[in-house]
Amino acid sequence: MKILILGAGATGGYFGGRLASVGADVTFLVREKRARQLAADGLVIESAFGNTRTPVKTVLADRLDAPHDVVILSCKAYDLDASIAAIRPAVGATSLVLPLLNGIKHLDTLDARFGVERVLGGSCHLSVTLGEDGVIRHLNQLHLLTFGPRVPSQLAQCRKILDVFSAANFEPKLRDDMMQAMWDKWVLLASLAGLTCLFRASVGEIAATPHGRDLMLALIEECRAVARANGHEPSAGHMTSIASLLTDPSSKVVASMLRDMQKGARIEADLIIGDMLRRGQAAGLKTPILTIADANLRCYEGQHMAGQA
Repeated sequence: MKILILGAGATGGYFGGRLASVGADVTFLVREKRARQLAADGLVIESAFGNTRTPVKTVLADRLDAPHDVVILSCKAYDLDASIAAIRPAVGATSLVLPLLNGIKHLDTLDARFGVERVLGGSCHLSVTLGEDGVIRHLNQLHLLTFGPRVPSQLAQCRKILDVFSAANFEPKLRDDMMQAMWDKWVLLASLAGLTCLFRASVGEIAATPHGRDLMLALIEECRAVARANGHEPSAGHMTSIASLLTDPSSKVVASMLRDMQKGARIEADLIIGDMLRRGQAAGLKTPILTIADANLRCYEGQHMAGQA
């Protein structure tokens, strides 16, 4: 099975590096600088699950000319159009694209370009960073990649993908209800990002304030209501887990979006918060905290753009 991974950044590099280290046929579509770095040093992962330094295959965009069986897409939402153009030569008549983006808005864009029969559902639970030295550093105990078919014709190929993934040092999970899994993660992520970015604080710091816990629970409920209105309400058990995780006064967890803001970088505000808000508004829901969180992120984006001018 030939696998192409767009980029060798934190997420794609971690999963691709784990696959390459066990002999999977993986190629990374990268820019020249990263290609030189990988040629010199290999793909380096530092993790509690084991450190690796693996020689890997790379290709530049102008050299990509053959279809692959699976194309893994883990770009930022604001890079989606450019990423689609880059991977286009690798998507053939029987290829499957596995996106690991947040939210669900990207599926419409990918379906329009490649057709729904070519696009899987996918998500991951992984906290990693890519250092200036090119090393991918795994920050916690989660390295879950969940994927699954969106149309029945994809199931047989998904089972083959699972066989390949299962040999690598991460946790793959094949779901037959992938859209529900994506909504489950989105409810968690929108709640986490909405409040940690709004207050520029960790879950524990928010929970320690007099009103922080109630505000977090209210935002979780708003996101749950949006999911329910769109036919994908998370289970009671999942909601209990989210509430426990996001109101833990000892937690140092922050959204990766907040880390991006602290670095003055671009953020995926519209994909994670804006789209959740719009879907709630379309359903006639009142979502005051989501609205405030969206306004906060739009202010940041305006400031960021002004600073880039």
